[in-house]
Amino acid sequence: AVINPAWEAVRALDGWCGDGFAVVAMQLPCVFGQANEVLAEAIERLRPDVAIAVGQAGGRAEISVERVAINIDDASILDNGRQQPVDVPIVEGGPAAFFATLPIKAIVREMRARGLVAGVSQTAGTFVCNHVFYGLMHAVQGRGVRAGFIHVPYLPEQAIGFPGVPSMELDSIIDGLRGATGAIAAAGF
Repeated sequence: AVINPAWEAVRALDGWCGDGFAVVAMQLPCVFGQANEVLAEAIERLRPDVAIAVGQAGGRAEISVERVAINIDDASILDNGRQQPVDVPIVEGGPAAFFATLPIKAIVREMRARGLVAGVSQTAGTFVCNHVFYGLMHAVQGRGVRAGFIHVPYLPEQAIGFPGVPSMELDSIIDGLRGATGAIAAAGF
């Protein structure tokens, strides 16, 4: 069975409510183009104040809070729709990049205060995660929505097949996302 730690963690938080917030989780297809269509429709329908996209980054040891999304799809492997775009802009004529509008360093501080391995990342890659991050930032322009992207490591059960590859327990990833939500709320977003 295929498992994705990002989806497992996000769906565990679906419906979680706190002081002034409620989490709505949704799964996007790991398909160029289609992922951003589903995402843009969700932004229009839900009209969130904050939007956090979460994706798997196998091989990373830490929860990575992404700083910047770039306007390029450059896939070294096929997506789930069997597409492999190379050097293709995500949004023709769009800005070269968007910066996250979340308090990325406060999020990392909160995750570390919880005993988790976390850091700011300067690259979301050029596969579907960056595609979604850029698509998210493009979709929220002019809406007053704070948004960004968080990469999470493999789960231990995934890393078993890859000797030496780091992983993180699902409970830790969930706790990290809870910490991110708390840091965002504390920043007044």
